[in-house]
Amino acid sequence: MTSRKYWVPAAFALAAALSLPLVRSRADSIRDGGLESQLQLAASYYNSGRFQEAAQVLEAVVKQTPASFEAEELLGLVYSAESRDKDAYPHFAKAVRLKPDSAPARANLAVNLARLGKNELAEAEFNRAIRAEPGNFSANHDLGEFYARSGRAKEAIPYLRRAQNAQPASYGNGYDLALAYVEAGMWADAREQLQDLLKVRDTADLHDLLGEVEERSGNYLAAANEYQQAAHMDPSESNIFDWGSELLLHQTLSPAVEVFSEGAKRYPDSPRLAVGLGLALYWNGRYDDAVKALLRATDLSPSDPRPYYFLSRAYQHSRGQADEVIHRFRRLAQLRPQDGRAAYYYAMSLWKGKQGSPSGPFLGQAEDLLKRAIELEPTFAPAHLELANLYSQQHKYSESAAEYKRAIALDPKLVDAYYRLGQAYVHLGQADLAKKEFQIHKQLYQQHLAEWDSEQQEIRNFVYTTHADGGGARK
Repeated sequence: MTSRKYWVPAAFALAAALSLPLVRSRADSIRDGGLESQLQLAASYYNSGRFQEAAQVLEAVVKQTPASFEAEELLGLVYSAESRDKDAYPHFAKAVRLKPDSAPARANLAVNLARLGKNELAEAEFNRAIRAEPGNFSANHDLGEFYARSGRAKEAIPYLRRAQNAQPASYGNGYDLALAYVEAGMWADAREQLQDLLKVRDTADLHDLLGEVEERSGNYLAAANEYQQAAHMDPSESNIFDWGSELLLHQTLSPAVEVFSEGAKRYPDSPRLAVGLGLALYWNGRYDDAVKALLRATDLSPSDPRPYYFLSRAYQHSRGQADEVIHRFRRLAQLRPQDGRAAYYYAMSLWKGKQGSPSGPFLGQAEDLLKRAIELEPTFAPAHLELANLYSQQHKYSESAAEYKRAIALDPKLVDAYYRLGQAYVHLGQADLAKKEFQIHKQLYQQHLAEWDSEQQEIRNFVYTTHADGGGARK
């Protein structure tokens, strides 16, 4: 479930079109003299990561021998290794002119063009490389990866398959192919590819990705086992989060608490592990501990609104840390002054935290904040619902009825709003209207449109959106 990047040795592979032997020493190279020895020297510098020295040798060579394919190609590779893609382009282009039938040369030019953001030209050059040599591993792999990185997973698959047929033991291409299957929703193909690849190399990343395949296929026990295996093999922050999230999503709560607790100890500065721990504790009924974990999560990522939603839920069951909670929601509102939900959360923390002072200044401040939330986000139904509740607490039943109706119009699944609207109608002496709202409330409640369902969906949304933020490149 983690956000994954396609496998590349160095952020879009460049196929070295040269097979120059390494020289034993610079003295040997100079003693031999000539173009070949200079190319060997440059290649030795390049292969050892001494790119500036390689560039110095090659820049001199291309001046003296302007028609050397090897020198132009290798200088392009050197510049690319230094992230000098604009400088690399003319050398790759010249190499292609010197050897137009070289698939690796065209593939390198295509990669260079892609790095420069010239995607149409890159795609055309990739296709020329494959026409020049249909079975070339690098050309097929690079075009497949080009499509995959562009969000075109289905177009990537045929080329990644062809590359895999060319080199069945290639872990990197095999991983890319599995990931393309995942992004295309081809779960059976992804599973088969991953199981085959595990025979080549048994890694945590493969188990983690296989866990996602099993999760998306509805095989939750198998998914949990794969995530667990990944976390045991490589207890990274990402793998621990995946394992804990799988347990949490399927209500295996005590193990989820254990996994997230250990993860939070190992990675104390991880906001998403703190949130995961808070959610696991919350669903375990350990509300005080849940609030503490979620307070920690907001401190680790103060401007991220997602942990605050769960803090607000846990806070409803544990008011012993009211001042700490109010402080965090005040901070969120200050950090996000144009965010209606930030104002909403701050309002609710004040109102619910200061229930002992129903007529004090906190109530007026909460009302102002709820109105501010509605002004900033008029379609946010919970703000209308809570403003209606506040009016009802103040016995302003006409105002509360109007806000309940707005909340229902914006979100007909707000089950509680119908019941409370019915109560407002009772106070207003409108018994027939009250009866109608009570009946709707009963019907919706029986259809299981209840708060638990929405909370579960919010947790699922958090897990999936957080994966997109926290996952690293997978190899």
